Amino acid sequence: MSAVTPIRQVMLEELAHGVASTQRLIQLIKANDWEFQPKANMRTAAELVYHLVSIPATDLAILQEKSEAEVSQIEDEIKGIKDAAQLCAIMQKNYEQLESYMISLSDDDFLNKATKAFYSDHAALQVKWLMEITTHTYHHRAQLYNYLKELEYDINFFILY
Repeated sequence: MSAVTPIRQVMLEELAHGVASTQRLIQLIKANDWEFQPKANMRTAAELVYHLVSIPATDLAILQEKSEAEVSQIEDEIKGIKDAAQLCAIMQKNYEQLESYMISLSDDDFLNKATKAFYSDHAALQVKWLMEITTHTYHHRAQLYNYLKELEYDINFFILY
């Protein structure tokens, strides 16, 4: 086993944890709270969840150098769904596709292959992409947690672990 394997595995486990804890939050959302919007310039709870659920798939498409239209289509496909179980299943499938891609990379490609997002003028390494996808997930997971706190859900930070 190479030294890269356990590092990649730990990184994927951390993302898997972010996905699982996000799913726990999504499952708490009550029917009348999907349209909650803390401020006019922020997403609704539904829009935030659609973005979160799509992150593994949209970010995978971005790192695979798909076009902006192709990336947008991924999130557009789930808009309107307000069934927590269905959204969680989609997020899980999206994570598994990303995991499969990351595991399929040779050690050299994981560490040295660079790809460029449609919105960027420079490329990033696959290992960096995995780190970015994880931080992206955790950032929006924290937003969802704060939405639920603002709605006075009886939750504490232990739900995140």
